[in-house]
Amino acid sequence: MDYIITTEQLTKKYKNFTSVNNVSLHIRKGSIYGFLGPNGAGKSTTMKMLLGLTAPTKGSFTIDGRHFPEDRLAILKETGSFIESPSFYANLTGRENLELIRRILGLPKDSVDDALELAGLTEFGNRLARKYSLGMKQRLGLAGALLGRPPILILDEPTNGLDPSGIHEIRNLIKSLPGLYNCTIMISSHMLSEVERMADDIGILNHGRLLFEGSLDDLRRSAKQAGMSADNLEDVFLTMVDQDNAARKQRAQL
Repeated sequence: MDYIITTEQLTKKYKNFTSVNNVSLHIRKGSIYGFLGPNGAGKSTTMKMLLGLTAPTKGSFTIDGRHFPEDRLAILKETGSFIESPSFYANLTGRENLELIRRILGLPKDSVDDALELAGLTEFGNRLARKYSLGMKQRLGLAGALLGRPPILILDEPTNGLDPSGIHEIRNLIKSLPGLYNCTIMISSHMLSEVERMADDIGILNHGRLLFEGSLDDLRRSAKQAGMSADNLEDVFLTMVDQDNAARKQRAQL
């Protein structure tokens, strides 16, 4: 199997709290990997570790054959990211905001036009960012991640706060990207129905532990074998998390 991202017992502790607990991920090259979990499960912390924004307490990871921490800068150059709500200079245009990022990254000048086109913002590139709708701001955040067409995208809640129309637009954009330029996408979202429509593989995290990793078909088969409803991703996810929470509570009482 050709994996572009792998982690080995990745762990992050904050004093007496373990946010990410011995997580080993395997993300296939050219796939869309849906990274799921309740609030506080450790999804954002895992993504921040992969981007070098916070250091692991234990464990290691490899991205496109490069190892952290010795290859940290090389990893960042190959990875576009959208973490939480992106911030922009309100009195600059969308194009000018992207131009600042382009210069920092040392990318070719035409990469701004390319990113605007990929994100569907070409006609709005010269509009001030403060006049962008929420959906357009999310698209601008994605355009920033897409600058230079990085082979890996790490997207944390890119549809957060959008109306159904905006969610539909962003989902279709993300789903199209691997076909447009053969990238790999790791995406976290609470919109499970949206993830089900675009993801190839799924990782489910709860209290920092990986409960499941595999394809959607693998997840459905596993759910059926365990006697769970496998009609949709949301049902399987909720049942799996509830069962894990119940088991944790029982262990704590022993």
